[in-house]
Amino acid sequence: MGLSTRPSNPAILAARTVLLGVRDDLTSQWTQWVTHRMDGVSGVVGSTLERQFGLLVDIFIEVAGPLRRQGAELWFNASDAYGRLAAIRGLAAGEVVEEIQHLRELLIRHLSEPVFSMSARQSMAVFLRLNRIVDKCISHAVVGYTDELVETLLDKRGVPVTAAEPAEVVISKRLEQLEDELARLKIEHPG
Repeated sequence: MGLSTRPSNPAILAARTVLLGVRDDLTSQWTQWVTHRMDGVSGVVGSTLERQFGLLVDIFIEVAGPLRRQGAELWFNASDAYGRLAAIRGLAAGEVVEEIQHLRELLIRHLSEPVFSMSARQSMAVFLRLNRIVDKCISHAVVGYTDELVETLLDKRGVPVTAAEPAEVVISKRLEQLEDELARLKIEHPG
């Protein structure tokens, strides 16, 4: 017996509606902040980062709503991939956390007015839930980052491994897989 879609409370659905409306702004602002910090350091094109951030925002919106259980594994996989791709981009572990923390900051900026117009109990519930989602992203991203770093640096005999494909190709392939998974989730559980 499969899991059914569990209805979310009205406050969470209201926050999700706001997120759907500001999706492009969230993605754009997050991308601009990261690319400004990178300033040409990474071999990854800005459009690829924007694609990755847009995908993360899209998945976030789904797991913030009634598909939190169905989308949890996809969120964990996308977060892990974010960490792995951050290692490929040459980031330090703290930078991975900082980039995701910026998403939290953007969420607070975009949701503060509509959420704080709710009752104190509802607004607290919304922010706690959204923070849990971001915290899970950070945890899985750090694990993915560490795994990628270890796999890249050493093989079983302690010999450094070189990447077989350019970072842009590796990242694009993984993003395509995750985008397909999100599309399947939306088809299987129309909201």
